[in-house]
Amino acid sequence: MKNYVKSTLWLTVIGMLAACSEQVDTSARYVYKYDSALSYLEKHEQYSQYVELLKATPVSPVSDTKVAQLISTRGHYTVFAPTNEAIDTFLTTLCLEEPELLTAPSWDAFVSERKRDSIRHVVVHNSIIDSGDNEEAFLTYDFPIESGNELPLNNMNERKLSVRYYRDTIFINNTCPINPVQQDIIVTNGVIHQMGRVIAPKDITASKYLLDLLNKQEEGFLVMAKAIQACGLMDTLSMIRDEVYEDLYQRGVIPEFHVLYIDGHHPDGYNWTPRHRLYGFTIFAETDEFWRTQGLDPTEPSATLLPKLVQWIVDKHQYSNDDVFTTDKNYASESSLLYQWTTYHILPFRAPSDRLVFHRNEYAYTPSNAGKYTIPMYEIYPTMGKRRLIKIYESKESDGVYLNRFPNLDIGRRNIYHEISCDPDKVGCYVERDPNKAVLTDIINCCLYPIDAPLSYNDDVRDNLARQRLRFDGMSLFPEAMNNEIRLKKSTDPKNQDVYIPPTSIYPYFENMMMNDETRFIYLNAYEYQWCNLHSDEMKAKGRFELTFKLPPVPRRGTYELRYKVLPNGDRGIQQFYFGSDLNNLPVTGIPVDLTRPISNMNVGYEKDTGDDDYDAEVDKRLRNNGVMKGPKSVNGTYGNGEDNDRLRGNNLRYIITRQTLDPDKTYYMKVKSVLDAEMKEFYMDYMEWCPKEVYDNPEHPEDIW
Repeated sequence: MKNYVKSTLWLTVIGMLAACSEQVDTSARYVYKYDSALSYLEKHEQYSQYVELLKATPVSPVSDTKVAQLISTRGHYTVFAPTNEAIDTFLTTLCLEEPELLTAPSWDAFVSERKRDSIRHVVVHNSIIDSGDNEEAFLTYDFPIESGNELPLNNMNERKLSVRYYRDTIFINNTCPINPVQQDIIVTNGVIHQMGRVIAPKDITASKYLLDLLNKQEEGFLVMAKAIQACGLMDTLSMIRDEVYEDLYQRGVIPEFHVLYIDGHHPDGYNWTPRHRLYGFTIFAETDEFWRTQGLDPTEPSATLLPKLVQWIVDKHQYSNDDVFTTDKNYASESSLLYQWTTYHILPFRAPSDRLVFHRNEYAYTPSNAGKYTIPMYEIYPTMGKRRLIKIYESKESDGVYLNRFPNLDIGRRNIYHEISCDPDKVGCYVERDPNKAVLTDIINCCLYPIDAPLSYNDDVRDNLARQRLRFDGMSLFPEAMNNEIRLKKSTDPKNQDVYIPPTSIYPYFENMMMNDETRFIYLNAYEYQWCNLHSDEMKAKGRFELTFKLPPVPRRGTYELRYKVLPNGDRGIQQFYFGSDLNNLPVTGIPVDLTRPISNMNVGYEKDTGDDDYDAEVDKRLRNNGVMKGPKSVNGTYGNGEDNDRLRGNNLRYIITRQTLDPDKTYYMKVKSVLDAEMKEFYMDYMEWCPKEVYDNPEHPEDIW
């Protein structure tokens, strides 16, 4: 917590009001004004083993400082402290499951000091979150509201901890209970929660997890595991981090930070480079229970099961008529139907349950009331394998997250953009996020979600995608932004707010973006900022910038508009757009876009909405004739400010970059280049849109304002 005096006063007031409110249970909340986390633990015998571990475990491999010293100093630490009984149980279980590590359930029985020290590290570093100077420690009141969601900051082992609620107990990582009486113990430098079990997540990869299922013939996701293995994807799913980047960062070849912004939001000017370049995956899988209803036995050997699965895919038409594929047993070929079907179930990044769909700055949404959704929100991503689109959707009415859901929405100018209904053939696949069914914490590089219906990129899905405007956030282009917790991290710490990505020549951190050496690129997380962007965040670059982005594919061959959100102000530059499929020869599109001038100086016919729908529609047509559109009503104009929205804000516009006939089997790129010889003028990007002709040029149903 940033201010423990405030916290103490706040708790006192809450206690006085307890009889009037049932929302916050403070009956088990204690405040120790003179104890640090360490001194509190030392005073209580039930933590004596844990204290010994804290005093024996270094903060890092290159430091002599012990963790005990760390949590005795000023700071903001959340300590999930296991009792002696919890540690004894942990050692007993470890002795039974991994006898090669220790011969008896005792710290003196490890076969080597190195292995003993590694287990000490597991127990200690997984039990503490260091919130740094700018963040608060985590009271249970601050925990995510939905089971399966993760705390926003890593523990000292650089792992996320998830929460699960069952009756009156909170579990960490699904199985480690917090004592309901000994929780929220406030000390001078943090919060302590007493744990009935040691937090020790297994550092296994997705491939190791799936291979264990296969070796044990453990039902749940056997069919998917056999398909993934046959398609030759196990090596890919074993990847954890980019060791080349790791080495370059450790040797200082990749700079730790860059000084770029110095203003009210960035007083020190430091913009921090990511410490790691991690890999990750998200797997959506039909369950073995489903396959049994389809006549397939998940325990059947792969040699006979997989041909039956391929035949099922063919019989159920789980592909598009435009697809070209083979149905032989060369499953690892990219032309194999099984390979194409399987890879459509996998995203190239790890998406925890509360990051499948982002809720942050949509119309009428209040971040402080995080579970109360308003309008529908979705993400559009290319899947692994052949680049195809998947839509991840959530709304107030859907009551959960769905894949490829296409509901009927009230999209009129005076309506509220909610689901009216959803046709049975457009419901999509429900994503099960219950931590008892999804695999969210056991795998270091993957989340695995059960789905309740078959998932495929069939003609219905492609047709439905091709009939709607597809809005995609700029940061959704980069799997690395999700894998490394760069995108939309719930943190106000400068290291998480202003992330510096080095030029491509130093290292291509974002695979889908290239930039020249004169580009100084920063991602601004903008958590708790009042910014009128899709998710409040934005991408910026200063200097004589030149950036090239690989765009998501279109779903069907047809004519599309590519649109780019603009927000002119005096800090911006003038930029030229290029667009095409030949990366080495991208044609110029249109004239340079001047983002230095406000809309009032652009001479495009802008007028604010008058309330006369016919007149306002004519203004929209006039703007389109000049290559721009008003911002969408679906985005809050001011972060968390109810009815305000981008359509009402004159500087929030969409610029139509190009209108062309596009092919779903081609990869398209957008390049943006500064036309100014200026060091401090900036590039800005929030989101883009693919919009098919059927939407923007529909005489019966004009494009909606949302």
